Amino acid sequence: MSTTTSITNIGSLVTNDPALGDGSPLGLIANAAVVIDGDKIAWVGPAAKAPAADEVFDAQGRAVIPGFVDSHSHLVFAGDRTQEFNARMSGRAYSAGGIRTTVAATRAATDAELEAGLVRHLEEARRQGTTTFETKSGYGLTVADEARALRIAAAHTEEVTYLGAHIVSPDFAEDPAGYVDLVTGEMLEACAPYARWVDVFCEKGAFDGDQARAILTAGAAAGLIPRVHANQLSYGPGVQLAVELEAASADHCTHLTDADVDALAQAAGTTVATLLPGAEFSTRAQWPDARRLIDAGATVALSTDCNPGSSYTSSMPFCIALAVRDMRMTPDEALWSATAGGARALRREDIGRVAPGARADLALLDAPSHVHLAYRPGVPLVSGVWQRGRRVH
Repeated sequence: MSTTTSITNIGSLVTNDPALGDGSPLGLIANAAVVIDGDKIAWVGPAAKAPAADEVFDAQGRAVIPGFVDSHSHLVFAGDRTQEFNARMSGRAYSAGGIRTTVAATRAATDAELEAGLVRHLEEARRQGTTTFETKSGYGLTVADEARALRIAAAHTEEVTYLGAHIVSPDFAEDPAGYVDLVTGEMLEACAPYARWVDVFCEKGAFDGDQARAILTAGAAAGLIPRVHANQLSYGPGVQLAVELEAASADHCTHLTDADVDALAQAAGTTVATLLPGAEFSTRAQWPDARRLIDAGATVALSTDCNPGSSYTSSMPFCIALAVRDMRMTPDEALWSATAGGARALRREDIGRVAPGARADLALLDAPSHVHLAYRPGVPLVSGVWQRGRRVH
């Protein structure tokens, strides 16, 4: 039999289940308790009514939230791009081309070096409350390098994305069509066994709408579910393509027409608009307008986009603070998007909420309320993390 643990004396519990709590989207319960049985939530409710458990943890009036769900990251890479960031902060514009620097470093790295980097970033994120991670390939751009990136990632997370279509490989600079053939052919065949998702950077300087459609369609035929890097640097076809192909998410969504917003609202049950404010922060770019999307009825997720070029942060609390300050989200909306929204973007129902039957992924805040995540930006408020029922921080 598994050991049961009661986390009691929770000042404010975010369940993300309106029926369990106060009827709000966050399903708040004051003076709450959570009982964990093995790797699942067994019971949620007022602390005074909590059933007995083998072990008791006293939250001492602090807030508990679902573990963050980071549904967009690029963690299998080598090197960094400090010089590029420094130059950009000194006035140089960001473009997709800097990815080539990371491609060269990643190809030169050993498997052990890539895995050590991945584990380091995962542990860094976990300390900050993230309990589910999606991560992508995209810094190898050869059959062997993309496959090894996914193999390494799959050893550490079940949410693995094939992104051979990050940019056109430097090896195919004069033959982009040939690279699309590789991505949809031999490379896809080698990578599909390790991945759940297929992604494409649909952007000027990367892949146009027709190329992106071919790549996503081929991935879907191989059993992978589409996601799209859409409308980050400019207006383009990415969002409409994501909706058309019933992609799980359209990620970035910075430059949107009214038609794009309407499409995402109409597809709210299928395609999530995943916003990545770390990228705008790190490139001094225009902020995505979360308010516009939410008011239209779109489903919005927040993620870090952790990568060495345009968003080198693993901190979901930091992204929540940015979303509240600069993207016109309320603290409640930002937290929901960083937990339940990320779960929607990964088409998962077992994470992103604290309810009986859900995975026991929780974060304890050294604060009386989740609002402190935005109210006290930059402060390390996460003081405890449970992942699959086990306290890992």
